[in-house]
Amino acid sequence: MKKIVAIIVMLVLSISVQAQSGARIEFKAQDNTIDYGNVSKETDNGIRIFEFTNTGDAPLIIKDVKSSCGCTVPSKPKDPILPGKTGKIEVKYNMNPGPIRKTITVESNAVNAEGGLVAIKIKGLVITPTSGGK
Repeated sequence: MKKIVAIIVMLVLSISVQAQSGARIEFKAQDNTIDYGNVSKETDNGIRIFEFTNTGDAPLIIKDVKSSCGCTVPSKPKDPILPGKTGKIEVKYNMNPGPIRKTITVESNAVNAEGGLVAIKIKGLVITPTSGGK
């Protein structure tokens, strides 16, 4: 009986240790948000870079990156990000005048994100030369 209990305890411990290992994604941007501030279409191309690090012990695979609208076009890394290495997700906003409030969903194999999904965001205000941000 003691052997069976010992085997069960060992099995539970090994499963819990395995559940903690894997790829982990940590974004450099505070709150996973990049603030464009007040920008003008004439002087800004709308491209921003989200940098992240794989802080886990397995390769991080970015499976998909989707925007909440067609005005924001994200691009994902093609290759896995090895443990300890950094990767980049480029986001291009089309710079329509007005407020910027967009969410990009990153789908990965990261164990520190529920379902492997992480939301990254852009915000700001695109002004026209005549509006001055008003």
